[in-house]
Amino acid sequence: MQTQRRIVFKLSGEMLAAPEGTGIDLGKLAWIADEIKSAHETGCQVAFVVGAGNFVRGSQLAESGVGRATADYMGMLGTVINALALGDSLARRGVSVRVMSAISMEPAAESYERAAAVAALERGEVVVFAAGTGNPYFTTDTAASLRAVEVDADLLAKATKVDGVFDKDPEVHPDAKVYKSVSYDQVLAERLGVMDATAVAMCRDHQLPVLVFRLGADGGLERVAAGEAPGTLMA
Repeated sequence: MQTQRRIVFKLSGEMLAAPEGTGIDLGKLAWIADEIKSAHETGCQVAFVVGAGNFVRGSQLAESGVGRATADYMGMLGTVINALALGDSLARRGVSVRVMSAISMEPAAESYERAAAVAALERGEVVVFAAGTGNPYFTTDTAASLRAVEVDADLLAKATKVDGVFDKDPEVHPDAKVYKSVSYDQVLAERLGVMDATAVAMCRDHQLPVLVFRLGADGGLERVAAGEAPGTLMA
């Protein structure tokens, strides 16, 4: 991989979760903010989409009897909480940051506007996208794909708890093998589960490369920003 000019990172809410699995662990928040700052200091333009799994998952609430649209809006609010926490932590580290929400949240966060997001990235600000796409029935993976396409990113980088895309579930199958690279169509045809089908199809249709990598050791985001490929490249 070459050094990237502009990257949209996708982070799950679980990466911020406290030990009991819910809420925000301040230690994890600080560590991720340090990682983002290091990536930003490479000179790469960086933006983030954050999930809400540490607070609520719309799909799980819907299965429990909550209306799907309502459940998804609850999930969007959870992403706003995480985005505000991340934005505040970055600002405390001297990083210029903008939190943009797909649903109107003023004065907590500014409303998302593509031109404003691009201008902020070009000024060297970190942009944190919140509230998914602003519509129910869409995942934050799809939101990340959409935002990456909209701001003309060179790469969508999805941080996970595993080393990349496997041929089968590594938590169930010890002999699972990780791919170095994989095509969009293979991911869809084999239902590899790295991202939802809508997100994969959007990246394929717009020829947006996707890097799936483990966020664990210090410097992981910095290596991705510097052009290293520590996981699986989908293209």
